[in-house]
Amino acid sequence: MLKILQSFQSKMDINRDLLLLLLIGGLYSLGIFLSNTFVNIYLWRQSGDYVTIAVYNLGINIFQAMTFILAGRLAKKVDRIIVLRLGVIFLSLFFLSVLIIGEKASTFNFLLGCLLGIGYGFYWLAFNVLTFEITEPDTRDFFNGFLGVLQSLGGMVGPLLAGIIISKMDGNVGYTTIFTISFILFICAVAVSFFLNRRSAKGNFHFKRILHEKQNNKNWSRILNAHFFQGIREGVFVFVISIWVFIVTKSEFALGTFNLFLSGLSAVLYFIVTKFIKPSMRKKAILVGACLLYFSIFIILFDLSYFLLIVYAIIIGIAYPIINVPYVSLTYDVIGKAWKAGELRIEYIVVRELFLNSGRIVSVILFLIAVSLFNAEKVIPIILVLFGAGHVIIYLFVKNIYLGSTPHKEILMKDQITDEKNR
Repeated sequence: MLKILQSFQSKMDINRDLLLLLLIGGLYSLGIFLSNTFVNIYLWRQSGDYVTIAVYNLGINIFQAMTFILAGRLAKKVDRIIVLRLGVIFLSLFFLSVLIIGEKASTFNFLLGCLLGIGYGFYWLAFNVLTFEITEPDTRDFFNGFLGVLQSLGGMVGPLLAGIIISKMDGNVGYTTIFTISFILFICAVAVSFFLNRRSAKGNFHFKRILHEKQNNKNWSRILNAHFFQGIREGVFVFVISIWVFIVTKSEFALGTFNLFLSGLSAVLYFIVTKFIKPSMRKKAILVGACLLYFSIFIILFDLSYFLLIVYAIIIGIAYPIINVPYVSLTYDVIGKAWKAGELRIEYIVVRELFLNSGRIVSVILFLIAVSLFNAEKVIPIILVLFGAGHVIIYLFVKNIYLGSTPHKEILMKDQITDEKNR
């Protein structure tokens, strides 16, 4: 009887932690989707130049990469909950800093980017690890599915609600309001984290060994190169398109509507793609999605209007699920077949993120050099055409990946999704 009660208590604890982690993920998604797109616009309103926005995003990418390494080391030394809590605290500090600095935010653009990057690094490393540890094979589908629903709802409702709030209020009152709401949501997430059961750490952090594994494992090398070129595209597209929407419309509400189309269509397509694209179709799906994504650039390249931007949003809303579902699955299959995958899963995730963020950093630095040397309006379309080919190049790497049988050890973790991606 005692064993039965202990078993029941254990299951209750697991289910409780799963629900609490979902709640934290939901609070995070709503907080980020509500405000983060509009931080770029907030800085643009103050500065009116691309350099300020690019430097802010450069700070995010540099410190996210650095923090992932630190967070990975901490995750093997201290309680994973502490790492998660650090991430949410730094995200809270970011929005608090934006509120305090106010109309001088563009002056502290790099500092703000650093705070957000640190928050991202701690949060996503811990969330990925906790997702794996808290969920079981029979609860993982429920967790990932329900979290996907929360993220999709946040992606649709958050930017639109923020756009309405900003457009209805005078001056910077609307921005102050949405940043305050995001700050409160993250404080709530910190509070919820105190109810999670502690997760003890063990083992050493073998970051350099997994980095060098690139020399021994061709599949690992190819998937890392693919992530670098993924970052090349994301680094610039993440802020340029949002700014273009705002320049064309002069309306935060229009930007919120743009995100509504993008997130809403993506949510539907993610469900369809997950259901119909089989493992044997992964590489072809990545190629089709990559070509569709690259084609979409030319819709807004020569004649920029809000209608064409919405068409662009619809096309990339279709293209990204076609790419991401097989691409993420292929990535984790490669890791699952790699050397000591189960024991060193944290290191594999950290190295993957390092290559992804390295691509973003290179992309933003090249963008800064280009707009400093040439007229921004003339050089940006060229940059988009060149960097926009990133996902086509991804296919050139993944087409040569051969895995054989399905890996025995499942180490799948929830891939991060924010509104600062997939543009």
